[in-house]
Amino acid sequence: MCSIKHTHEMKKTITKVSIYCSLFLSLAGSANAQMDSSTEFKPSGRLWGYAFSDFAYKGTADNIGTAAAPVSRGGSNQYTGMPANANTFQFRRIYLGYNYDISPKFSAEFLLAMEDDFGSNTGVGSITQSAPGGVGSAGDLTAGGKFAPYVKYGDIKWKNIFRNSDLKIGSQATPSFAKTDRNEQTAEEVWGYRAIERTVSDIRRTPSFDMGASLQGWFDKDGKYGYMLMVGNGQSAKPGTSIDKWFYGDVYAKFFNKRLIVDLYADYQRLNNWGVWVQGPTLGVESINGPLYQSRNMTKLFVAWNTNKLTVGFEGFQNVELSGLTVVETDKNTYYKTFSAMAYSFYVRGRIVSAPNGDPRLNFFARYDNYDPSGNLSTIVNAATTSTVKVSSGVSNYDPYTKEQFVTFGIDYMPVKNVHIMPNVWLNTYNSSLSQTGTNAAGLAYTKIGTNEVTGIKGTDAVYRITLYYIYNPKQGTTKY
Repeated sequence: MCSIKHTHEMKKTITKVSIYCSLFLSLAGSANAQMDSSTEFKPSGRLWGYAFSDFAYKGTADNIGTAAAPVSRGGSNQYTGMPANANTFQFRRIYLGYNYDISPKFSAEFLLAMEDDFGSNTGVGSITQSAPGGVGSAGDLTAGGKFAPYVKYGDIKWKNIFRNSDLKIGSQATPSFAKTDRNEQTAEEVWGYRAIERTVSDIRRTPSFDMGASLQGWFDKDGKYGYMLMVGNGQSAKPGTSIDKWFYGDVYAKFFNKRLIVDLYADYQRLNNWGVWVQGPTLGVESINGPLYQSRNMTKLFVAWNTNKLTVGFEGFQNVELSGLTVVETDKNTYYKTFSAMAYSFYVRGRIVSAPNGDPRLNFFARYDNYDPSGNLSTIVNAATTSTVKVSSGVSNYDPYTKEQFVTFGIDYMPVKNVHIMPNVWLNTYNSSLSQTGTNAAGLAYTKIGTNEVTGIKGTDAVYRITLYYIYNPKQGTTKY
């Protein structure tokens, strides 16, 4: 009897344990299901942006022209044509961006930008607006003179289309100097002060963004060695109007825990009239007939030592303008000549004071650029007593007649992270590539080309500014500077 009772109790105990185990396993399964559900991919987006603006006072101006015939040395810089003693409050850039992760393999980005809106701040009175980049340029303004946003980025990315490489299609950052998805230590990012000035190649309007397709990736899993290849329209935000595409290529290596950066960049663009039969010789051939071949290509080296507390950088380029000069000589024939533009930039930036939490509080920066687009200009204008030399279409950003030296320096005060107040000095000095006397060092004479090309006069645009730069909801990887 006792044995039967004991057996019955054991059965009840086993039944209870079974029920508890089943309940536990059920709850565990439910928890795992919830955990699996919580780790499933969920599409999401992020709104971000930044802005910078100045109060600027122009102390001296490169006044070598007149109101009736202004000389616009400095090309597309916003202070060209702005008279001495003029002052302005001005936005120079506003970004509003949105990034969206569609799936683990696909993401998209969209960016509205307002920039280059400097036409209304020149204060040049009777000087009328001219072509973009010249004196009184309208910049990116509406017909009514108001700020004009435009679509700067609009692209989709296919992540890891093959190992450690992404394919991106649309309007996007190029590998020239702007930050890309696979490389956040490009020339512009390491310089860190786009709010003060563009990089030396950006000043010459090598596209920082373009409509096209790119492949970017790493040769290793840590991103120490990488590349980017791209083909685009070469028109930045403008619709493509030419069959001739712009080809970009970039490779980089990072050493010593990514503190030392070495970046080599090259691009190529075939320009208009390639192979079109014209009245004139082929390049460098002294004959009267032949096709015009015109192109441009840049090679650029960027090297920097980049740390949180001190950064020293160098950037230099050579841009070869094939048939960049159209020469009409005394024999009345048209000749096409090649010239090259060279530039280099040195800069240093660093930390003076840190906040209690270790973030930067007070920083400094200084930079010097030397730009010489003259190449073999003296040889060209001396040949056969040149009568007319003009810059061919497509290379106007590389006017060979004016050398420039740029200097900027200032202090960067950060009352909180992502807010910068920066008193700074902006100086650009111009000098003629050719002698005012009309002779070269060997005493050979050439015809004076015009007041814009051969002045022999040194001039300076000196601007004193307080720049305000702030970032809202910054993207991952946003620089502290």
